[in-house]
Amino acid sequence: MNTSDAVFTKIDDLYQNILPAQEEYLISDIRTRNKPSRFSISEVIMIIISFNQSWFGGFKTY
Repeated sequence: MNTSDAVFTKIDDLYQNILPAQEEYLISDIRTRNKPSRFSISEVIMIIISFNQSWFGGFKTY
């Protein structure tokens, strides 16, 4: 298994446990936009981690 695959699976397992617990603490009185995103939170965190480990100076060029 690739190291990025291993990191992604650990991140995904972590967020599978955190997200249901996080939703309990959210304030439900406020009207928010609950539009589903194209990426999961695990994918976004993996992109951020891989960007920070790269040599790119800006996220736009990444």
